[in-house]
Amino acid sequence: MRLFLKLAWRNIFRNKRRTFIAGTAIGIGLASLIYVDAIVLGMEENMIHSATASFMGEGQIHRDGFRRTFELESSINNSAAVLADLATEPVVGHFTPRVMSYAMISSPANVSGVSMVGIDPTTEKELSQIDEAIIEGTYFASDDDHDIVIGDGLADLMEVTLGDRIVLTISQAHGGDLGQEMFRISGIFHFSIDGMDKAMAFIRLEKAQQMLNMPGEVHQIAIKFNHADIGRDEQAPFWERYSTDNNEAVGWTTLMPQMKAALDFSQFSTLIIGLILFAVVSLGIMNTLFMSLYERMFEFGVMRAVGTRPFAMGRLIVFEAGALAAVSCVLGVILGFALSYLFTRIGIDYTGIEYAGVTFRELLYPVMQLRQYILYPVIVFLLTMIVGLYPAWYAARMNAAEAMRRSF
Repeated sequence: MRLFLKLAWRNIFRNKRRTFIAGTAIGIGLASLIYVDAIVLGMEENMIHSATASFMGEGQIHRDGFRRTFELESSINNSAAVLADLATEPVVGHFTPRVMSYAMISSPANVSGVSMVGIDPTTEKELSQIDEAIIEGTYFASDDDHDIVIGDGLADLMEVTLGDRIVLTISQAHGGDLGQEMFRISGIFHFSIDGMDKAMAFIRLEKAQQMLNMPGEVHQIAIKFNHADIGRDEQAPFWERYSTDNNEAVGWTTLMPQMKAALDFSQFSTLIIGLILFAVVSLGIMNTLFMSLYERMFEFGVMRAVGTRPFAMGRLIVFEAGALAAVSCVLGVILGFALSYLFTRIGIDYTGIEYAGVTFRELLYPVMQLRQYILYPVIVFLLTMIVGLYPAWYAARMNAAEAMRRSF
């Protein structure tokens, strides 16, 4: 065994140029797979963070059916008890109550429909990024309950600026009477998300409840967990525990099924890319082994003539494939690590691009994991050994007289 290993290692370096070219090709394929996997993981992390951290949260609680109808009367049942339970929930990091309604916003220059959201400024800043997205003014810095925060797109549409007055008109719950209040623009935000920048307005929770004639009631409780994986785990006990009393608790995979589908498709795409790369690399490996075999036809004929068994002939070729794989994996790991590490420092600018309903708001950084530098090299090594079985089978069936005759 040791003799054949030494022979295999020496044989692959008898033609250093060919070994270097073949090893580099395999290594580039492995490095590409490592880098693509890191990019997909980074994109997944970026998309989830952009979608959940901006406003949505990692999970939400509503009255059953509210997400479909958005009826004002469909407030969370026993919301005070639900909020009290969440405060003692060990898996919950932060939560915030909200009321939501369609409203008409008007200024001296224009009129438009918006989604009015009543928020608690203190708890909201722990869950969403509204306070971080403020580009003009402040995030509910004063105690004036007539302050309103709108997006820069909506401000342009209404032709208003910081400190200007606007009027909100809404239809009240439990009767449908119209309510109207004048607000002062205290802050303008920019999320790079058209749906928020052009069509959302935030006011204080108590004021929204007063305008909608629903004191103490809330439509939504947004949640941020201590561990982000809970928001993705549809089987987590948390959802069932809070989906009672005609309420429903759901994670972001239910709130944004298109994003979950896009992430699943990205993982499938990585698999397809890997299969294509391995198919191309396998042909290169096979070609390299056959070229080496034909160059040494006389040697193999002599080995057969002196009594070397067919199995030993085949084993030598398989060991040569393994030696080539080992060299290739070292090159691939080094290239993959260098490429991934480079982009973890500089990032990839996809900001402003929308994909699967999510707008990238931050630079995309590859996510490097130890598994990438263990699993993929092992797969490449095993596949290279498997690919080497065909040239090995060919060498094992070789006839000594015919092999020596072909070499002349």
